[in-house]
Formats: sequence, structure tokens, C-alpha cells
Amino acid sequence: MRSISQNRTLHRTILFALIASLIIVISWRLVPARSSSQLSSLVDSFSSDASSHANASTDAQIQTLQDQLRSHADNLQAYTQLGLAYLQKARETGDPTYYQKTEQALDQALSHQSDDYVSVGASSALALARHQFHAALELGEKARQLNPDRAYAYGVIADAQIELGQYSEAVETLQAMVDPRPDMSSYSRISYIRELHGDIEGSLDMMQRAVDSGTPNLESTAWVRTQLGNLYFNTGELDQAEAEYQRTLQDRPNYVYAIAGLGRVQAAQGNTDEAIKLLEKAIAIMPMPEFVITLGDLYQTTGQQEKASQQYKLVTTIEKLYRANGVDMDMEIALFNTDHDQNLPETLALAQKAYANRPSIHGEMPWHGRFIKQTISRKRKNILKMR
Repeated sequence: MRSISQNRTLHRTILFALIASLIIVISWRLVPARSSSQLSSLVDSFSSDASSHANASTDAQIQTLQDQLRSHADNLQAYTQLGLAYLQKARETGDPTYYQKTEQALDQALSHQSDDYVSVGASSALALARHQFHAALELGEKARQLNPDRAYAYGVIADAQIELGQYSEAVETLQAMVDPRPDMSSYSRISYIRELHGDIEGSLDMMQRAVDSGTPNLESTAWVRTQLGNLYFNTGELDQAEAEYQRTLQDRPNYVYAIAGLGRVQAAQGNTDEAIKLLEKAIAIMPMPEFVITLGDLYQTTGQQEKASQQYKLVTTIEKLYRANGVDMDMEIALFNTDHDQNLPETLALAQKAYANRPSIHGEMPWHGRFIKQTISRKRKNILKMR
């Protein structure tokens, strides 16, 4: 009996280790991309009065700017700031329809002055959020040429370079960014590039610096602290990860990424019921694809197939909404389909297209999954032949 009990315990440990591994992959590799998630600090950087963000909600900023434009329709700066506010609203709500509004506002600004640094830089940030990384790089370089002494455009350039697999170039860009302006925006990006190079200790150090340099109560500060928690989670330091998520929620209650982070911690600790509750809460606030997929996988693991299927169908609906608003979802959907053994013939073509547009570590991931499945399939056929 003791042996059976030990086996059951071992089986349970392995099972939840697999769950935790799956959640890590989903949380870090599906939309929003980590680079485009730097968007919040970028919005603050491009804004002419970032200090006002701490004292006014995004909705209030949008209303104020709209009022200004009603009385002064030729106000270039107001159009640019409105575009940035819409971009921030997209981050806060997960609603990609704000990308269209962002584009319209920035087009108005650029129609007044096509070489305005902030408007061009903001357009680069929009392209980044839509996973249009070649366009983001081109616009970011244009902004840098317009004003090479300002560090802000370097962030978008580095983000695009990373997503395009230009890692050496990204390191150089980030060095040029951090030298004149060591702040949350540059520190968080350096943290990411160090993580990609396997320097986890250095990545943690830079993300902690990003947190320490953030303005209290800003969404961008909550974001980087959540990323710090994710880094601790990824190294298996669950208690430290949980502490960072809880600290984020103390400063910014109901911050959805921190709630989802706590859900991951609970899943990794084997508390599946609590993990499901937290993911359900996160989705009720903001139905981001990675939250929906994670919840679906937890439902599937616990034998709730119908609920899992509902979540996976919701992913398809969300995909259509994102695509309708200009977001390239090829890589994310190829990875989702591969992980869940669905639409594999179509997924192969999708993965080819995704890698062509995004030749990076992330773009390679659906390919690896596909090749593994092909190898397993061939082995199974060979076994059948031997029999």
C-alpha cells in the first residue's frame, strides 16, 4: 500500500509540474508579445506630460483631449496625445478596437506634420502592438533619424529587432538607449534581452531596477513588477513570485496580469481549484487570449472537457477580433493549434508564414512543436509495422 501511495504522490507531482510548464509557455509566448507589452512605459515616454498620468485616468485624458479637439481641430499635439491615450486604453482593457482609433488619431496628426517625432514614434508603437514588426522597425528608425538625441524611439526599435531575431542589433540599440536615459523603459527591455541570452540573474537585477525607478500607481509600474514576478515564477521561486503579484495588487487592486500570475502560482502548487477561480476572475476583467487558453487547459486537466472546449472556441472569436483590428496573429494561433493538436495541416502553412514575418525564437516555436508531432507520428507508424 505504501508503494501505491508513493506512486500516486509521484504521479500527482509530475502532473502539476507539467501543468506549470504549460502555463509558463502559454503565459510568456502568446499574445500580447512581451515586447509589445513594453507599450505602457513607451506611451509614458512619448507623452509630453507623463506626470499627469499618475493623477488622471486614461478615460479622463481621452475626454479632455477630445474636448480640446472639438474647439481646436488643428491641434497636432492633441491628436498625437489622443492616439497615445487610445493605445494605453487598449493595454488596460485588452480591447483591440482601440488600435483603429489610435491609427485615426495619429493619421490626423501626421496629416498636419508628417515629420513630427512623437507622432512617428507613436505610429511605430502601434505597429509593434499589432505585431507588424517590420513596419515598427522602419517607423522607429524614422523617428530616430528625426531626433537621434531622444532615447524613446530606441525602445520600439529594440523591441522590433528582438521580434525579428536581430538580437545583436537589439543589444546595441538598448545600450544606446540606457546610456543617456537609464529608466524603467530601458531597464525592463535590458532585462528581457538578458533573459533571452540565459542570464536570469542579470534579468532579475534589471527588472528590479525597472520596478524601483517606476512612478507609483502608474499602470506601467504595475506591469514591470508583474514581469518581475513572472521571472521569479519561471525560475521556480514561487513564494517570491507570489509576493510580487500581491504587492502589485496592493498598489493597483484588480490588476489583471497580477491576478493571472497568482493563478499560475496556485496551479504550480497543485491548487487547481483556486487557480481556476483566479483565472476566471482575470478573464471576467479582461479576456486576454493567454488567460483564456490557460483556463481552458486547467479545465481540460481536471476533466471538465465541455468548459475547456468553450474556452478554446472563445480563442477563435478573440483571434477574429484581433485580426479585424490589424493584429497579426499567425504565430500565436499556429502555436495554440500545435499545442492542442488541431487544424495541423493548415497550421503548418500558418507557421511558415509566421516565421517569414517573425524570424525569431518566438517564430520558431510552432515549428518545433510541429516537428515533434511528426516525429512521434513516424515512430508510432514504425511500431505498428513491427507488430
